[in-house]
Amino acid sequence: MKCPFCGHLDTQVVETRLAEDGGFIRRRRQCGACEKRFTTYEKPEVSFPAIVKKDGRRIEYQRDKLRASLNLALRKRPVSTEQVDGAIERIEEKLLALPSREVASNRIGELVMRELKKLDKVAYVRFASVYRSFEDIDDFKTLVDEVR
Repeated sequence: MKCPFCGHLDTQVVETRLAEDGGFIRRRRQCGACEKRFTTYEKPEVSFPAIVKKDGRRIEYQRDKLRASLNLALRKRPVSTEQVDGAIERIEEKLLALPSREVASNRIGELVMRELKKLDKVAYVRFASVYRSFEDIDDFKTLVDEVR
Protein backbone atom coordinates (compact mmCIF):
# COMPACT_ATOMS: atom_id res chain seq x y z
CA MET A 1 0.00 0.00 0.00
CA LYS A 2 1.39 3.38 -1.02
CA CYS A 3 1.79 5.98 1.76
CA PRO A 4 -0.60 8.92 1.16
CA PHE A 5 1.88 11.33 2.78
CA CYS A 6 5.24 10.57 1.16
CA GLY A 7 4.35 8.05 -1.57
CA HIS A 8 6.66 5.35 -0.21
CA LEU A 9 5.56 1.82 -1.17
CA ASP A 10 6.63 0.08 2.04
CA THR A 11 3.84 0.29 4.62
CA GLN A 12 3.12 -2.09 7.46
CA VAL A 13 -0.20 -3.12 8.99
CA VAL A 14 -0.12 -2.13 12.67
CA GLU A 15 -3.69 -3.04 13.65
CA THR A 16 -6.62 -4.85 12.01
CA ARG A 17 -10.23 -4.66 13.16
CA LEU A 18 -13.42 -6.14 11.78
CA ALA A 19 -16.33 -3.69 11.54
CA GLU A 20 -19.27 -4.31 13.90
CA ASP A 21 -21.51 -5.52 11.10
CA GLY A 22 -18.72 -7.60 9.56
CA GLY A 23 -19.06 -5.76 6.25
CA PHE A 24 -15.50 -4.45 6.07
CA ILE A 25 -12.07 -4.58 7.69
CA ARG A 26 -10.35 -1.48 9.08
CA ARG A 27 -6.56 -1.50 8.98
CA ARG A 28 -4.15 0.96 10.62
CA ARG A 29 -0.94 1.20 8.64
CA GLN A 30 2.40 2.85 9.23
CA CYS A 31 4.79 4.06 6.57
CA GLY A 32 8.31 2.58 6.70
CA ALA A 33 9.87 5.83 5.47
CA CYS A 34 8.07 8.78 7.13
CA GLU A 35 6.52 6.67 9.95
CA LYS A 36 3.14 8.42 9.65
CA ARG A 37 0.01 6.34 10.27
CA PHE A 38 -3.11 6.13 8.15
CA THR A 39 -6.25 4.01 7.93
CA THR A 40 -7.46 1.85 5.06
CA TYR A 41 -10.75 0.02 4.66
CA GLU A 42 -11.16 -3.29 2.90
CA LYS A 43 -14.55 -4.51 1.72
CA PRO A 44 -15.68 -7.11 -0.78
CA GLU A 45 -16.57 -5.90 -4.25
CA VAL A 46 -19.75 -7.39 -5.62
CA SER A 47 -21.17 -7.09 -9.09
CA PHE A 48 -24.90 -6.50 -9.32
CA PRO A 49 -26.77 -7.33 -12.50
CA ALA A 50 -27.48 -4.51 -14.95
CA ILE A 51 -31.00 -3.08 -14.76
CA VAL A 52 -32.98 -3.27 -17.99
CA LYS A 53 -35.52 -0.42 -18.14
CA LYS A 54 -38.89 -0.66 -19.92
CA ASP A 55 -37.49 1.20 -22.94
CA GLY A 56 -34.59 -1.26 -23.25
CA ARG A 57 -31.86 0.95 -21.75
CA ARG A 58 -29.40 -0.72 -19.42
CA ILE A 59 -28.25 1.09 -16.30
CA GLU A 60 -26.11 0.19 -13.30
CA TYR A 61 -27.76 -0.87 -10.06
CA GLN A 62 -27.80 2.04 -7.59
CA ARG A 63 -28.39 1.29 -3.93
CA ASP A 64 -29.16 4.95 -3.23
CA LYS A 65 -31.99 4.88 -5.76
CA LEU A 66 -33.48 1.81 -4.10
CA ARG A 67 -33.19 3.44 -0.66
CA ALA A 68 -34.82 6.64 -1.95
CA SER A 69 -37.78 4.67 -3.32
CA LEU A 70 -38.26 2.83 -0.05
CA ASN A 71 -37.91 6.00 2.00
CA LEU A 72 -40.44 7.82 -0.17
CA ALA A 73 -43.00 5.06 0.28
CA LEU A 74 -42.23 4.88 4.03
CA ARG A 75 -42.32 8.65 4.58
CA LYS A 76 -43.91 9.45 7.95
CA ARG A 77 -44.45 5.76 8.68
CA PRO A 78 -43.24 4.03 11.88
CA VAL A 79 -40.47 1.99 10.26
CA SER A 80 -36.89 2.18 11.55
CA THR A 81 -33.76 2.72 9.49
CA GLU A 82 -32.59 -0.74 10.56
CA GLN A 83 -35.73 -2.29 9.08
CA VAL A 84 -35.17 -0.42 5.80
CA ASP A 85 -31.53 -1.54 5.76
CA GLY A 86 -32.67 -5.13 6.28
CA ALA A 87 -35.13 -4.86 3.39
CA ILE A 88 -32.39 -3.47 1.12
CA GLU A 89 -30.06 -6.31 2.14
CA ARG A 90 -32.71 -8.93 1.33
CA ILE A 91 -33.41 -7.35 -2.06
CA GLU A 92 -29.70 -7.19 -2.86
CA GLU A 93 -29.21 -10.82 -1.82
CA LYS A 94 -31.94 -11.84 -4.26
CA LEU A 95 -30.38 -9.76 -7.03
CA LEU A 96 -26.94 -11.29 -6.45
CA ALA A 97 -28.43 -14.81 -6.45
CA LEU A 98 -29.94 -14.35 -9.91
CA PRO A 99 -28.20 -16.45 -12.58
CA SER A 100 -28.51 -13.68 -15.17
CA ARG A 101 -26.25 -10.62 -15.37
CA GLU A 102 -29.30 -8.51 -16.25
CA VAL A 103 -32.62 -7.99 -14.49
CA ALA A 104 -35.75 -6.20 -15.65
CA SER A 105 -36.63 -3.10 -13.64
CA ASN A 106 -40.13 -4.47 -13.01
CA ARG A 107 -38.55 -7.47 -11.23
CA ILE A 108 -36.90 -5.08 -8.78
CA GLY A 109 -40.22 -3.29 -8.34
CA GLU A 110 -41.84 -6.59 -7.40
CA LEU A 111 -39.05 -7.31 -4.88
CA VAL A 112 -39.57 -3.86 -3.35
CA MET A 113 -43.32 -4.42 -3.12
CA ARG A 114 -42.80 -7.75 -1.37
CA GLU A 115 -40.53 -6.14 1.23
CA LEU A 116 -42.85 -3.17 1.75
CA LYS A 117 -45.79 -5.50 2.27
CA LYS A 118 -43.88 -7.08 5.17
CA LEU A 119 -42.77 -3.72 6.63
CA ASP A 120 -45.83 -1.49 6.36
CA LYS A 121 -49.15 -1.96 4.56
CA VAL A 122 -49.68 1.77 3.94
CA ALA A 123 -46.23 2.12 2.35
CA TYR A 124 -46.98 -0.95 0.26
CA VAL A 125 -50.19 0.63 -1.08
CA ARG A 126 -48.39 3.94 -1.72
CA PHE A 127 -45.62 2.27 -3.72
CA ALA A 128 -47.98 -0.06 -5.59
CA SER A 129 -50.30 2.79 -6.58
CA VAL A 130 -47.42 4.56 -8.33
CA TYR A 131 -45.55 1.48 -9.52
CA ARG A 132 -48.56 -0.22 -11.06
CA SER A 133 -50.01 3.09 -12.34
CA PHE A 134 -53.64 2.22 -11.79
CA GLU A 135 -56.07 3.27 -14.48
CA ASP A 136 -59.17 3.46 -12.31
CA ILE A 137 -60.37 3.31 -8.73
CA ASP A 138 -61.39 -0.37 -9.01
CA ASP A 139 -57.73 -1.42 -9.51
CA PHE A 140 -56.81 0.55 -6.41
CA LYS A 141 -59.71 -0.94 -4.44
CA THR A 142 -58.59 -4.45 -5.43
CA LEU A 143 -55.10 -3.74 -4.07
CA VAL A 144 -56.45 -2.38 -0.78
CA ASP A 145 -58.75 -5.39 -0.41
CA GLU A 146 -55.78 -7.67 -1.04
CA VAL A 147 -53.83 -6.00 1.77
CA ARG A 148 -56.71 -6.37 4.22
